[in-house]
Amino acid sequence: MTSERLHIELDRSSPIPLYFQVAEQISEAIRRGDLAPGSRLDNEIQLAERLGLSRPTIRQAIQYLVDKGLLVRKRGVGTQVVHGQGKRSVELTSLYDDLRRAGQEPATRVLAIGTESADENVAAALALPEGTEVLRIERLRYAAGEPLALLNNWLPIGVADLSATSLQERGLYELLRAAGVRMRVANQRIGARAATPTEARLLEERRGAPLLTMVRTTYDDQGKAVEHGSHIYRASHYSLEVTLIER
Repeated sequence: MTSERLHIELDRSSPIPLYFQVAEQISEAIRRGDLAPGSRLDNEIQLAERLGLSRPTIRQAIQYLVDKGLLVRKRGVGTQVVHGQGKRSVELTSLYDDLRRAGQEPATRVLAIGTESADENVAAALALPEGTEVLRIERLRYAAGEPLALLNNWLPIGVADLSATSLQERGLYELLRAAGVRMRVANQRIGARAATPTEARLLEERRGAPLLTMVRTTYDDQGKAVEHGSHIYRASHYSLEVTLIER
């Protein structure tokens, strides 16, 4: 669908600003898949005339969606849909699980797999003496053909028999479960920072682009640490969703 066929209904008596009504309905069309990645929107003048709105109102709506990472302005091309932003609930699942559950077939490129000596942070997370040999895995995770996340994980030796081939075909948590690891709980910390030049290149982002960070240590049903991960996600493509309950 192009924006010419996009139906937008405005409630001019509503206290909700008109630009926000426009932005939310375009956002919903992207989420539903009615506006596919690469779809071009009418220019601001055309949209304004079709909806009976001022050009500044349309510009504000489009800028709102650009800031959310749903649209991108390209010189000589116009305004295009990037994609619907991937959402992930904060629960004990892997990114691979979440993408597949959302109907997006994930792809993985294994950048490194091998043993190394645990530094102070990894050793503390896995409750091992510093310098203990651990398995380190570095992967680049793709969704819809685009790089989404850079994943670094460390595991105690012997937890599971992992290979680059198996990690390209299946998610880490799926492989751990298949190996008999019963993951029960995880401690997780979420943050944000700017991309380094190397990270920007791998994730196809601009240098210094905002990234979401997640550091997680997962424990089995005996309370033993079985995996420690340090992951970064493209903030323009990805969000974390949390349900809050009053107690």
